[in-house]
Amino acid sequence: MASETVLFSTSLISPEVQTALPIGYACRPLQRTDFQRGHLHVLRDLAHVSDITEEKWVERFDWMNGCNGSYFVVVIVDEKREAGKQIVATATLLIEKKFLNNLGIQGHIEDVVVAADQRGKHFGILLIQALDYIGEKVGCYKNILDCRPEKEAFYEKCGYEKRGTEMHRYLDTESVKHGV
Repeated sequence: MASETVLFSTSLISPEVQTALPIGYACRPLQRTDFQRGHLHVLRDLAHVSDITEEKWVERFDWMNGCNGSYFVVVIVDEKREAGKQIVATATLLIEKKFLNNLGIQGHIEDVVVAADQRGKHFGILLIQALDYIGEKVGCYKNILDCRPEKEAFYEKCGYEKRGTEMHRYLDTESVKHGV
């Protein structure tokens, strides 16, 4: 059997996060076949996704995979679940190489979501711990994120502190309609 194409090395998955998961669950990098395991299904619990074909999803995966260590998408999987809904949580760490801080590397946490029927199992905290572990291993001096005010307490529990204000400007009308 051919090995699965993963977005990044499995050696960057925190052993502590793996052991903290309930039996039957695993944390791993996003795989090229995860469209079929429900990656978009779980993202729909976070925001508008649109109708994306598997072909387009794979095209985006391949593009991210070619970005040489800039995208780290982790998923929590329950292989016992029905096909198409095995991914129960996901989060992304984007890497920004800067001129500041002695050519520092900063991580940006995005798209943290746990399937509605899987909440209460501490998967959100484990996703943040997994991304912090990756950030540390790839040399980030800090990870940052934006969140809604009602999520601040959660991220403070994960060790994050409030700093500054998020600002954004929509550049296309479709994004404005969906507030993403």
